[in-house]
Amino acid sequence: MSAVELSFFLEETLEKCGGFGIFQLLVVGSLFLGEISVAWSILMMTFGGAIPNWSCEWGNQSSSIVHINGTQQQTCSPPSNYSDLSCVHKVFDPSISTIVSEFNLVCDRDYITQTITTIQMGGLLIGSLAAGQFGDRFGRKPTYFLSLLVLLVSNLIAAFSVNWQMFAVLRFFIGCGCGIYLTVHLTYKVEFVSGKYRPMLLAVPVWSIFAASYGGVSYLIHDWFYLHITTAAVTLPLLFTWWLIPESFRWLVANNQVEKAEDVIRKIAKFNGNPFPDTSRLKMLVKSLPNDNIKYTYIDVLKNPDLLKKSILLGVGWISCGYTYYAISFGVQQLSGSLYLNMFLLSIVEVPSLLLAWFFNHCIGRKRTTFMFFLFVAATGTTVGVVQIIATQYKFGLINGFALASKLGVGAGWACLMLLTTESFPTVVRNIGYGIQNAVARIGAMVAPQIVFVSQHTTGVMYFLCGGLMLLSALCVACIPDTKESVLSDTVEKSKQKQAVDGKNNEAFDKSSYL
Repeated sequence: MSAVELSFFLEETLEKCGGFGIFQLLVVGSLFLGEISVAWSILMMTFGGAIPNWSCEWGNQSSSIVHINGTQQQTCSPPSNYSDLSCVHKVFDPSISTIVSEFNLVCDRDYITQTITTIQMGGLLIGSLAAGQFGDRFGRKPTYFLSLLVLLVSNLIAAFSVNWQMFAVLRFFIGCGCGIYLTVHLTYKVEFVSGKYRPMLLAVPVWSIFAASYGGVSYLIHDWFYLHITTAAVTLPLLFTWWLIPESFRWLVANNQVEKAEDVIRKIAKFNGNPFPDTSRLKMLVKSLPNDNIKYTYIDVLKNPDLLKKSILLGVGWISCGYTYYAISFGVQQLSGSLYLNMFLLSIVEVPSLLLAWFFNHCIGRKRTTFMFFLFVAATGTTVGVVQIIATQYKFGLINGFALASKLGVGAGWACLMLLTTESFPTVVRNIGYGIQNAVARIGAMVAPQIVFVSQHTTGVMYFLCGGLMLLSALCVACIPDTKESVLSDTVEKSKQKQAVDGKNNEAFDKSSYL
């Protein structure tokens, strides 16, 4: 039972140091700042893929320009009485510069924009898989800062792309950087914070604020080149937090680096104004663990029946959230009204969604909250699909309203699912387990741009798929054990004993300190 004792000992030690004090405010706050680079990088394609107003200059086979009375806006086919003409040159609205106008991605090249977005999401998938292994093998800290470095360099080079192929390659690497960050950042934060404060991490609407701010920035800049430069510029200062943020002490303990872990614990206690707790039992507990030199891989997670079952059930939720979240985001042009305002609203609506997630996590736990929001999205998403194919005078208002409701629901549900996932895997494979789920989500995110493209020709399909997937996810979440009122597991052996032991031994701690 030493594995169980170690987990409780680390939780108790963190409480004595300060479960959420000045140290956590500085470190977790610094980690949150990294989301500005990730949010702006991912959402760049919502603006960069927008189609400005454009028109054709028509010409015959001798390439001479033929002037046609009237404006032929955004059409690839000549008027019926000029069937022998072709569009020899496309003139775009100069007030806005996107990759569509830069690389002429209209008419027979209109599929390229969504293909680039899919390539970007493929990068997120690869980055998520890599980060899952790197984070557990080499540590949370180097993996986190690797993501920032990749984002800085890739955004800077992407701004100078000379063709869409080069741009697509750079978007892939940007996706890799985002995938690395999104896999490691929550694990990194959670391992510095005690149980009763972990759900609060969900309620901080940093992503929503940064995503909403991107709508404002793109409105002011409206040029894909300068948006990339700006994203690189805000990423650069984040690299200097290397000297502020230490390695996760839980990861250090799990990897038998006890002295370094004690240094981090000492730093936490000092910053929080608390005495250094007695850690004399720590080395004894670590030495008593079997196979403490094992380096776990994805195979170890998949070979463990309990972890495999959790991975499959959680994976259904992640792939559904990945598809639904990004389908709504990249499908922003399907909404009526201002593009910039809709980008802002689809992002800012996540602020109340995260507050709701935190409230219900506190009241009814991770599992029930996730289940509830998934059912909510299943209903609102299906409603949007129905309204899209039914003619009504309130059609556009209803579509916008229920689309915003769907985004609110999936934002809250995904946030709850993230916490449930993080708490379901032990420390030695937490980043691997979380990385698997992040990678699975990117499969859904890769499909999303293509379905957005299809939905331009097949009305309602995008939102009907959202509704069906979220309903299936709710059923899968219902089969997963809740993690409310339980300490973080630190070994694979402990995770097997977790439910039985937590129910009996929580009296060793103040149970009110856990949610």
